[in-house]
Amino acid sequence: MSIGLLLFIIATIAVLIGLYGMFKKAGITPWKALIPYYNTWCMVEKMELKKIWFFLQFIPIAGQFITIWIMIKFTEHFGRFGLWHHFLTVFFPFIYFPYLGFSDQERYAGIAVVKNYKKGAIREWIDAAVFAIVAATLIRTFVFEAYTIPTPSMEKTLLVNDFLFVNKFAYGPRIPETPLALPFMSHTIIGTDTKSYVEWIEIPYTRWFAKPVKRDDVVVFNFPVNDTLIDDAQHGSQVTYYQEIQGRMMADHISEQEARQRVLDQYGDMVKTRPVDKREFFIKRCVAVAGDSLQIKNRIVYINGVAQSSPEFHEFNYLVTTTGPLDPDKLNDIGIQDTEDPNKNQVKMINSNSYIIGLSDAEKLQLKMFPNIKDIQPAPLQQWDKGIYLFPYEEGNGWTVDDYGPIWIPKKGASITLNPENVRRYERCIVTYEGNKFEEKNGQYFINDQPAATYTFKMNYYWMMGDNRHNSLDSRYWGYVPEDHVVGKASLIWFSYGSHGVRWSRVFQKIQ
Repeated sequence: MSIGLLLFIIATIAVLIGLYGMFKKAGITPWKALIPYYNTWCMVEKMELKKIWFFLQFIPIAGQFITIWIMIKFTEHFGRFGLWHHFLTVFFPFIYFPYLGFSDQERYAGIAVVKNYKKGAIREWIDAAVFAIVAATLIRTFVFEAYTIPTPSMEKTLLVNDFLFVNKFAYGPRIPETPLALPFMSHTIIGTDTKSYVEWIEIPYTRWFAKPVKRDDVVVFNFPVNDTLIDDAQHGSQVTYYQEIQGRMMADHISEQEARQRVLDQYGDMVKTRPVDKREFFIKRCVAVAGDSLQIKNRIVYINGVAQSSPEFHEFNYLVTTTGPLDPDKLNDIGIQDTEDPNKNQVKMINSNSYIIGLSDAEKLQLKMFPNIKDIQPAPLQQWDKGIYLFPYEEGNGWTVDDYGPIWIPKKGASITLNPENVRRYERCIVTYEGNKFEEKNGQYFINDQPAATYTFKMNYYWMMGDNRHNSLDSRYWGYVPEDHVVGKASLIWFSYGSHGVRWSRVFQKIQ
C-alpha cells in the first residue's frame, strides 16, 4: 500500500470520527455519521435545507463540491463562520472535525445562530472571489480549457497564435492525477522552479463518461515521453530526454545504460520527472486508433491497408530551385511565411537559387506560377528523420518519416506474444504507462516476477501526427499516446493573430 493511500485512509477515518462527535452534539444519532451520504442526508435534515442539495451531490465531479458546501454549512451551525474555519473544513477536516466533535469549548449552536449572522462587505468580496476561483477551476479542469498554438506543427490547419477551446467532454472529463495543486498553474509556480502540486496524494486514472478518440480528431494530450525530461531551454519538450540518450548512444557508441548515466552526470538536477497531468500539452491529429495497423508509404498514410486522404491543409517540405532569389513579400502574399522567427518561418534558404519550403497543396500550386521557379521536388530527409532516430529505434529497418511501418497500435484487452521485436515496440507501454515490472532472464520474459509469454493491454493507445508532416515532433519519433494522457478535442478557434494583426477570417472557426 502506498504512503499516499495510507494517509488518505487515516484522514477519512479521522473525519468520520469527528462527525460522530459533531452528530452527538447536534442531537443526531451518532452512528449515522459513519455512513457516507446518509450522514449528509442527516445534516441536510437537521439544518432544514432543501432536500435538493442532498441529491445534487450525485452529479459527477461538481457533486463533490456540493458535499463540501454541506460540510461548511454544518460547521456554521456550530457558530463557526470565519474564513479560517471554512479553510479548515475544506483542507483539514481530519483535524478540525474531531476538534469540533470532542472539544469542551465547542457546542452545536443551531439554526437561529445562522439566521442571525450577517456577513461584512469584505467577507462578501472574499466569498465571491473564492467562488469565482472554484468555478473557473472546475470549468478549466472538467469542461473546456483555452489553448494557444505555440509551434507550426499543425499548419496550415492550425497556425501559430491561434487560440483554441479544448472540449474536455468530447472524450469524458478526466479526474486530475494530482488533485492538490495551485489553480491556474501548470507544473511549476510562475516565476519559480517550485512544483505547483503535491504528489503525496495521487488518484488512479479515472475518466467520467469515457468515449474513445476518433480517427482524424485534432487532440490535445499530455506529452507522453515527458515523464522524464531535461528542464532547460534546449530540451524540455523540444528535444526529449530519450532523444538525448538516443543521440549519445549513436554518437559515442555506448549502451543505453551508460548514455543515461552520462546525461544524468551532465544535467543533474535539471533531469526531472512529472506525473501524467503535469506534462506539457501537445496538439496533433489522431491518424490511427487502438487496434489499427499503420504504415506510411511515400508520404501517404495507410490504415489497415487502406490509403487515407491527407488533411485538407497539410504541409510537406519541398526542395524549390529558382533562377534567382525569392521575394519574401510575394511569398507572404500567398500565405508562405518567410520571417526571422524560426517558430513561424516556412522557408529555409540553402543558397540564392534553392530553398526548403513547407508547402500546402494550394501554396505549391501558387508558387509554381512564380516566374523564377525552376523546379519543386520533395525535399531530402534529414538524418534525424530516419532509422534509429525514429520509434521504436530499430537499426536497419529502413524506416523514415515518409516510409514508416507497419506498426500495430495497442488496444485494451488485446494480447501480444512477447518476442524481441514486440518487446522493443511495447515495453514502454507495459512498464511506464501500465505500471508493470518487466525483466528478461536467460531468454525468458517475466512480468511482475511471473513468467510471461504474452501480455494483455490495460488501455487503448493512439497514434498522433502533425499536419505539418516534416516539422512535427510526433508519434513517429516517440510512439503511442495512452488514453490516460488524452486531455480533450480541439473544437474552436476563438481568436487568432499574426504578423499583420488579427486574423479575422479564423475567429470562431470550427477545427476540422
